[in-house]
Amino acid sequence: MRPTALTGRDLAATLAVVMIWGVNFVVMKFALRDFTPFQLGAARYVFAVLPLVLLVRWPNVAWKWVVGYGLLQGVGQFGILFFALKVGMTAALASVLQQTQVFWTALFGFVLLHERASRPLQVGMVLAALGLACFAFNYVNPSAGAASATTPLGFVLTLCAAAMWAMSNIVARRVQQTYSDYSPLAFVVWSSLVAVLPFAALSWAFDPEASRWHWMEARTSSWLAVAYLGWVATILGYSLWTSLLKRHPANRVAPFSLGVPVVGLATGMLVLGEAITPWQWAGTALLVAALGCVMLGGLLKPR
Repeated sequence: MRPTALTGRDLAATLAVVMIWGVNFVVMKFALRDFTPFQLGAARYVFAVLPLVLLVRWPNVAWKWVVGYGLLQGVGQFGILFFALKVGMTAALASVLQQTQVFWTALFGFVLLHERASRPLQVGMVLAALGLACFAFNYVNPSAGAASATTPLGFVLTLCAAAMWAMSNIVARRVQQTYSDYSPLAFVVWSSLVAVLPFAALSWAFDPEASRWHWMEARTSSWLAVAYLGWVATILGYSLWTSLLKRHPANRVAPFSLGVPVVGLATGMLVLGEAITPWQWAGTALLVAALGCVMLGGLLKPR
């Protein structure tokens, strides 16, 4: 792919994606007021597939990849993330910790695809490990900072959600290696359909009977939050990002994703009044530095 300068339209698209995905975590918190994590997962993907599933053809991809991606990225990543936000994770810190998927992807790529880690990636993984140690120390020595709304379980679940995101990245890579003419939009839409039934079955099996039908009485703001998650964050966000990656090299587009945790932190603190301890600030700084090392390190190499 020949390097080309980003046009004003491209820059507007990248900023839109950063804002959409950064605000995404606060919107999840709003939706979880009236929905259980399983209900929110089912509702999110119902909105994501309708009406596009009626308009978009099946992607030219074997069904096992569509099902695998739908289960990992849909049920795995977001099912676990919704639980993390419910049991003890702030929207602000979730936006940061989810970015560890970059390093989980590198680890899984090394084990499953035998991909070698570049020097910037190796340095970034060390910085990320130090950042996670700071987050963990916040629970070992809670007196070192102000009270926090996060819990050890929420922290672990958020990292598990990032790992599931990384596994879905591995599936996406295999699809790209195997099929050169598949439609990314169709792939996202049909894999979203895969997630609906498992979420509905899990809700029926595990949600308390008292809350099983509570979603029918959900506030209008909660339904608007679900619509945002399905149509804006999933379909619009991924469509804009995919179109950018089609026109420009990944190393030119990817650095803009560093803005997602910045927006997530700002909206979590301003909209929800979420507090962050000194150890969490240290961990956040190290994780952002790690991401910057990975995404910008390749640009610093001599041509």
